[in-house]
Amino acid sequence: MDDPHIMGEGCAPTPFTADEIRMGCPDGHTLRVRTTAGDAVREAVHRFEDGDAGGVTLSQEVDGEVSSRRVRWVDLQTHASFPAERTTIEPERITTPLGELDCLRYSVRREGLMTFWFATAHPGMPVRYVGGGSVTEVVSIGRA
Repeated sequence: MDDPHIMGEGCAPTPFTADEIRMGCPDGHTLRVRTTAGDAVREAVHRFEDGDAGGVTLSQEVDGEVSSRRVRWVDLQTHASFPAERTTIEPERITTPLGELDCLRYSVRREGLMTFWFATAHPGMPVRYVGGGSVTEVVSIGRA
């Protein structure tokens, strides 16, 4: 494949390449993420550390418990790779806790509809995800 946004045959293009994610998530990059499912609200903090050309150590803190793992940049890109025949991609400007953001909205039809909004100015995870009875949003982005 010549297009680094396409992970394989039959896949829709990803919003960001592995290199774009690496450049957008330098050491100390920190995301606070809130998930709401019914009346339950959970917050998590994601941190990127010890990045190099191949990957990064990604830590997640939930309820005071921290877990860390080494991941490859291309694996992070793969998280946003969906079957082309079940995926619609459209530009959309949305209001988020981060402010007004220009996004690519990925609507993915599986057992139900999953919708991901990737902010074009923030390579990496979606700034909003709706599916499976929950809403997940990035509520802050910073550098530790």
